[in-house]
Amino acid sequence: LRSELGLTGSHLGCEHGVCGACSLRVDGRVVRGCLMLAVQAHGAEITTIEGLSANAEIADLQEEFVTRNALQCGFCTSGMLMTSAELLAAAKPMTRAEIREFLSGNYCRCTGYQAIVDAVEAVLAARAGGTSL
Repeated sequence: LRSELGLTGSHLGCEHGVCGACSLRVDGRVVRGCLMLAVQAHGAEITTIEGLSANAEIADLQEEFVTRNALQCGFCTSGMLMTSAELLAAAKPMTRAEIREFLSGNYCRCTGYQAIVDAVEAVLAARAGGTSL
């Protein structure tokens, strides 16, 4: 994806499926790209962070990440956004603890997660017709 297609949003991280930096959407579900063989992608619908950004699916989430400074170095951001998009697609109320649990497979070494959870919580509320934090 990165070298041949120029889709550099997903990052090469731990190469063991634990950090979430390589997250992709495959046939509608977020998976770890580093754990997939290329042959597994044959015939599958693959969506990268570039795809989510291009179709504006996560425009509100991206805006909240910026507003709340939920990104610093940016390395984990694409994986956090991919996973958060999956959480938001469920369109169900979640507590902060549930949001943290849902995102727990994505490592961030810079932000301490507080602002990330704030951003996701704000978008959940806004999409449900409430107000953001």
